[in-house]
Amino acid sequence: MILAAGCVLWRPAPSGQGIEIALVHRPKYDDWSHPKGKLKRGETAEECAVREVQEETGQSCVLGPRLPTARYLAQGRPKEVTYWSARALGGTFTPTTEVDRVAWLPLAAARRRLTQPRDRDLLDELASD
Repeated sequence: MILAAGCVLWRPAPSGQGIEIALVHRPKYDDWSHPKGKLKRGETAEECAVREVQEETGQSCVLGPRLPTARYLAQGRPKEVTYWSARALGGTFTPTTEVDRVAWLPLAAARRRLTQPRDRDLLDELASD
């Protein structure tokens, strides 16, 4: 089992109306998703989620409510990703070979941009709280 953790990262919209969601683009897969990654040895899921947000978006964050856990096959292996809602506290994005772009989008636009349906389900859960 591959264990991973991530966040649906959000911030108040600059307009003062609603929120924006951060999505990351991974050039290896040419997809848009929420920041996430594999747990390191001895790391809790919460520590991993915060670290992955920092590494992939440049943002520090504070974890909010837990969101549904995603379970799926990744290259034929079972994978379990534990997610949280997380408020962005600020930072600067630097492109890497793993994540080359970050987009801050309103909920509806983020939902359309996400590649995987399971990632859209996380937005629906966030919006229902």
